[in-house]
Amino acid sequence: MILLPQAPPIPPADRDGARDARPPRDEGAVERLLETLRWSVGAIERVALGDAESLTLEAGTATLVYVIEGAVRRTGEDATHAIPQLRNRPALTQGAVLFAVGRRPVALRARGDAQLAVARLRAAEDAERVLSAVPDVLWVDDFSALEPGVAAMAAHLGAKATGECEADGGRIVCRLMATTLVIATLRAWAAAGCAPADWAARAQDPFLARAVDAIHADPGAAWSVDRLAARAAMSRSAFAARFRATFGSAPAEYLTGVRMDLAKSLLRDPDASVSAVARRLGYESDEGFSRAFRRHTGETPSSWRARSAGHATTA
Repeated sequence: MILLPQAPPIPPADRDGARDARPPRDEGAVERLLETLRWSVGAIERVALGDAESLTLEAGTATLVYVIEGAVRRTGEDATHAIPQLRNRPALTQGAVLFAVGRRPVALRARGDAQLAVARLRAAEDAERVLSAVPDVLWVDDFSALEPGVAAMAAHLGAKATGECEADGGRIVCRLMATTLVIATLRAWAAAGCAPADWAARAQDPFLARAVDAIHADPGAAWSVDRLAARAAMSRSAFAARFRATFGSAPAEYLTGVRMDLAKSLLRDPDASVSAVARRLGYESDEGFSRAFRRHTGETPSSWRARSAGHATTA
């Protein structure tokens, strides 16, 4: 059985020992956010695959796949895994669930005979921002152990004749069953630490999200509170107060946290100089970047890079 972390996965001190400028994950906010998701059901069916037979999940429609029997693997690029420790697991086995958002086609191939419950869904328009932070494909291994009640229900999806959703009240039942499975899958994804810490807040406040999306799109830009407030269509004072109330930090602190997270990623590239990283992140001098990095991590960029490289070598 795979156990999800019982505590929020992003503690006050990050994995490198540095204090994170952003607030801890609000688990209640994630629950409230998932409750708002609404779906329409296109089709729910059972799909039987023989050994090496394939199933393509088309783009344009979100698709849930629950593995009732056997095993399937995703062909092509590696999928994003809901349980980080199991990203390299070669196949989805009985009791696993996969969710494809529908941005592009996804191909699955059976390993031996397999039986799947497949639900094709379309999210309501107000759910698009919620799903914007979700990867193209995510899955949860051993979902039946993590969510036994939901898995028992999932095993019966599509068990009746085609068109079961057309019977009296059937569409409501199908929608509720599929929505429950989506919520449970996304909850596992968020609980495992894969969702951005501010996912719920960004999705629930479209005005603040404009400013936050701008920061993430170009963290090296010369963002001021005034510029960010303009993106959010608010006054400076209203924006600053609302931002702190939502994210638990001032806009400048949040911006620094995003920059430092990106800095760590960039510094792992041995060909990227500290000066180049500093300029990309909007710092006019190496000294200014180094001071900010040291306040955030407790180390200079050079010492952090050396330690990170040493860990990678011995891993």
